[in-house]
Amino acid sequence: MSNAAHRAARGAQVSLDQPLAPLPQEGMGFASAWPVRAGDVDPYNRLRLDGVARYLQDIAWEQLQQTFLERTDPSWIVRRTVIDVIRPVLWPDQVRLLRWCSSMSTRWANMRVRITSDNGGLIETEGFWININESNNMPARISDEGLTYLGRTTDEHRLRWRPWLTDTTPPESDTDLPFPLRATDIDQYNHVNNACYWQAVEQYLVDYPKLVAAPHRAVIEYVAPVLARQHISVRSRYEPGDRGTGNPTLRLWFVVGGTTTTIVRIMPLPGQQPGRT
Repeated sequence: MSNAAHRAARGAQVSLDQPLAPLPQEGMGFASAWPVRAGDVDPYNRLRLDGVARYLQDIAWEQLQQTFLERTDPSWIVRRTVIDVIRPVLWPDQVRLLRWCSSMSTRWANMRVRITSDNGGLIETEGFWININESNNMPARISDEGLTYLGRTTDEHRLRWRPWLTDTTPPESDTDLPFPLRATDIDQYNHVNNACYWQAVEQYLVDYPKLVAAPHRAVIEYVAPVLARQHISVRSRYEPGDRGTGNPTLRLWFVVGGTTTTIVRIMPLPGQQPGRT
């Protein structure tokens, strides 16, 4: 198989049920570290998913600030985030984050972040980040310098957007719950900040503790932005056995005025046996 065909075949494997791409070589990537914030954990001291999402934003911002990307490619938005909790991070602890590009195109990139902790926590993540033009918030070409920099950790340069979560939104029902927005949920683009959605996810996970008691994968895809003062309702479906596998699955749809803006799925980590911890 040619190198190009090998890259295409490998890229085609990246999907909801596949493992995330490994670090190509030790010593590569952008690294940072800080203590687990007490405000980011649940009553059992587990680092919540919204806390993880904020850490992903923080290291992305640090990388921009400490490299030339702040000058050449300063504005990015995230379209999808994958969080694989292999071993939970528990407070108090110190986390170390390593960020690298796992695949890319001229306007977007998959950015991997590995979170490890002094006490043995391990969380693997990947975000589909789009470079945007600040004047119109539309996808923009990454600078030549940026493309060279991102390409140091991947030889997959033909990344295409392909949604992982394609479930049809269920009809409105009495089980729909409102998700009130606060002024602090709105970012500099007048959108609901991506980490905010994970707070709603955590609200649902309270009723399904087994989903986070074992290794699990959480995926969120942002279909359309939500603006300040818009009203969100959340529809949910919990299945104790997904497609006959025996694996529990929680699905959430964020809806604004009849339009689905965000989709979430929480499920056991791919490769784990049902009920395995």
